[in-house]
Amino acid sequence: MKTVEANGVTFKYLEQGSGPLVVLLHGFPDTAHTWDAALPALAAAGFRAIAPFTRGYYPTSIPADGKYDADTLAADVAAMIEALGDKRPAIVVGHDWGASAAYAVASLRPELVRQLVTIAIPHPRSVFPTPWLAYRLRHFLVLNKKRAAEKMLRADLAYVDTLVARWSPAWSVPAGETDRVKAAFREPGCLDAALGYRQSGVRLPPSFKKPIEVPSVVFAGLHDSIFKPKAYEKARKVYRASYEVVTMPGGHFMHREHPDHFIRELIRVLARDDARAA
Repeated sequence: MKTVEANGVTFKYLEQGSGPLVVLLHGFPDTAHTWDAALPALAAAGFRAIAPFTRGYYPTSIPADGKYDADTLAADVAAMIEALGDKRPAIVVGHDWGASAAYAVASLRPELVRQLVTIAIPHPRSVFPTPWLAYRLRHFLVLNKKRAAEKMLRADLAYVDTLVARWSPAWSVPAGETDRVKAAFREPGCLDAALGYRQSGVRLPPSFKKPIEVPSVVFAGLHDSIFKPKAYEKARKVYRASYEVVTMPGGHFMHREHPDHFIRELIRVLARDDARAA
């Protein structure tokens, strides 16, 4: 566990390896430990991989400003890259809410991002509301209710397991898979902060209104209950540089369900970019 001050927040992060910087951003309900399989693999492949606990997620500090919108998260990532980098742009990898942060930093600070990799979330500008999508995203309503954190904690965070099972319906979730995120959410203020990510409203922030100008890869899970692979094909219009859709087995947590498959594909696209940048 290491520490970096960035954008007014004290971030804790995991790190392995040396070489080109890869920043791995977790989503919800999750923590930096979602990348435990990817970190050593990326290190062995010649990358310096870091996985921060994003703002408000224990043991990172809870921000005094209470901001959790995508543009603020982008500022966090940009500040981390500038603090931890070596004057070269970084590769940014994001899952779920981490994908939102990744999209935002690639739009607002493209000079800091040499490649964008997102998992399980198509670019928000390409997503249009439908009754079926609203049903699949009904957790937003649950998590935005008053005392949502209190109710989740009173139920011993069973809703975490409900969401994981719902979003990755083909996954036989291993015992203990969600223990670390539950432990983080039990820390004072952490769950309130995590739910704060979902209180940013329905309007697109400025970053999501801009095209993506950096080489990009998205991972789409065949068994994801929220977004199917065709949703990522529809997003092509947002991108001005190269854009690849990697379809693989698994649901929303495909990188945890099929870690060997995911890591093999991730290293393939990163190595290709590394060769191009050399």
